[in-house]
Amino acid sequence: MDQNREILNKYKDHFTRINEELDRGLSSRVALIEDIANHTLLGQGKRLRPLLFVLACRLCNYHGEDAYRISTIFEYVHASSLLHDDVLDNADTRRKKPSANHLWGNHAAVLEGDFLYSKASTIAVETDSLPFMRRVTDTTMQMTEGQILELTYTDDWKIGKKEYMEIITAKTAVLISAACACGAILSQAGEEVEKSLERFGRNVGIAFQLMDDVLDYTSSEEMFGKPVGKDLKEGKITLPLIYTLLKLEESERKRFADLFKNDRATEHDYRNLTGLVRTNGALDQIRDEAQVYVDEAASCLTSFPDSPAKRNLLELNQYIIDREY
Repeated sequence: MDQNREILNKYKDHFTRINEELDRGLSSRVALIEDIANHTLLGQGKRLRPLLFVLACRLCNYHGEDAYRISTIFEYVHASSLLHDDVLDNADTRRKKPSANHLWGNHAAVLEGDFLYSKASTIAVETDSLPFMRRVTDTTMQMTEGQILELTYTDDWKIGKKEYMEIITAKTAVLISAACACGAILSQAGEEVEKSLERFGRNVGIAFQLMDDVLDYTSSEEMFGKPVGKDLKEGKITLPLIYTLLKLEESERKRFADLFKNDRATEHDYRNLTGLVRTNGALDQIRDEAQVYVDEAASCLTSFPDSPAKRNLLELNQYIIDREY
């Protein structure tokens, strides 16, 4: 068994409870909603966000059984964002199987995403906590802003690291940050604890996306669950490519930009550019940067006493760097 599976297997009891609650929450009088939801949610997802929420609750000494149901908020929101993302990207594959938009069409996929957002909001209301609901709604708003920001930079070969970091923070890190912070909110652990877990989650989320963008150039499609090099073919200029372009002569940068922006790039051009990304040191540089965020995340937990939940959070934090998919 590979190291990734060994680590995640430690949390199989949590995953079982989370999946049970996800399954229970997907009932609808419209059969198509259930079909798409089952296909989208009950598959290969890591369940990282709901797991972090449950562990944050445990860290704050909250052991209520409703934590598992409430944790599904963060998976519903995540799945909804993926449904919308795949429509925007015309994606055919998600989590090692055909994407929902590929099977049922864009209209159905968008509406399913809306349904899952609504489901998340309904569960958030059940907490009867205005700070909790505000955190969830603010998070979904920021995620939408990040999605639109990414759209505005599609095929923009002049995008820099600053803009890239703004996109990944909004699209990815804010939801992971909210999952952790909401554990403190539900536990009524206080503002200082909430801020510590918010920072922890934000750093974890940034490291997670940095590594996702590295894996887009290094992992296999079978391992990663989606086509490798997908970002490049969709016009997404992520940090590995940003760093690579900075190392090229201006004429070479312009040549690649002209080829890809005008849909004249051949498979040879894709392989050539991907090869440059893999061999010029950019990926190692990004791994090092991701480790800095992981270390910063770990420092956010120093004020918490030792506990199984704290050790679990620190292990998952490092897993972000070590994972292969």
